[in-house]
Amino acid sequence: MKLSTMLMYDGNPRDAADQVVSWEKAGLDTVWVAEAYGFDSPTLMGYLAARTETIEIGAAILNIFSRTPGTLAQTAAGLDNVSGGRAILGLGASGPQVIEGWHGMPYERPLGRTREIVEIVRAMMRRERIDHQGKNFTIPLPADQGLGLGKPLKMLTRPERSVVPIYIAALGEKNVKATAEYGDGWLPFLYVPEKADDVWGDSLREGGAKRPADLGPLETVAGGMVAIGDDVKSLLDFARPMFALYIGGMGARDKNFYNELACRYGYEKEAAEIQDLYLSGKKQEAEAKVPLELLELCNLVGPASYVQERIAAFRESGVTNLQIMPVSDDPVGTIRQMKEWVS
Repeated sequence: MKLSTMLMYDGNPRDAADQVVSWEKAGLDTVWVAEAYGFDSPTLMGYLAARTETIEIGAAILNIFSRTPGTLAQTAAGLDNVSGGRAILGLGASGPQVIEGWHGMPYERPLGRTREIVEIVRAMMRRERIDHQGKNFTIPLPADQGLGLGKPLKMLTRPERSVVPIYIAALGEKNVKATAEYGDGWLPFLYVPEKADDVWGDSLREGGAKRPADLGPLETVAGGMVAIGDDVKSLLDFARPMFALYIGGMGARDKNFYNELACRYGYEKEAAEIQDLYLSGKKQEAEAKVPLELLELCNLVGPASYVQERIAAFRESGVTNLQIMPVSDDPVGTIRQMKEWVS
């Protein structure tokens, strides 16, 4: 099992890079760089590539609407080159509020769009001449569109690797099924290992049955906040604002994937209450409604023996890369200890 952490999109990139250098020395395998509608992630990923030596650098995630397949392939190839073959391209649909509100693009056909982008990006990385006619993309443009001068092209420069791993953020049944079919890795969120098979098991198995043999096993990245000690349970409260934000406010009332996930976990009543309070501006009250059980199951907070039990639970559910968020006065020491346990 690998060990990773996520850099959130509201931090300072320069400070984050200093942290990642120390985390790499402590044994961290992968760092994920988030992107919403603040700083872009490829800029920081390139900076991290220059500051580090061994750690994998992954986008988690670049949305599939605001960049063309060509731009995504160029980004993957460029990052893989400057990092010496350490890039991971994380893709996802994001949500309609960001896509339509920030990027000004319609949130349409995310499943089909993702599949076509993965197909095109992989062909571009192999330096094939691109001649793609799909429901979402036609490359090159046909003669009756634009100036009619488009012709099939292949990537001008030679990538560091002909294959950069593509991980997909997915929560819904159809999206998870598709990810299991053609993705190199899966990026779920608010992951409860004990309930993962009930929620996603059928989708993973159905998609996996169609998976090409040359892709290898699907990697799964999930985890949560980490605090190790006999008197640290109260630190779970630090996770309440994030859980309330996602379950209550990350999307519209009738289009919130995280709220739907909480319901599938069995917290229908609490999910509705959290959303009502959050959308009414009562954020602290919404935070108080986040079930303690959900916080405990999604995170790794408690005595050393308990944290080791949580690691085992994530591993047994299929997680191959444990994503952690250290909450301690010594995050480097926490990473070093977690690396020893997951190894």
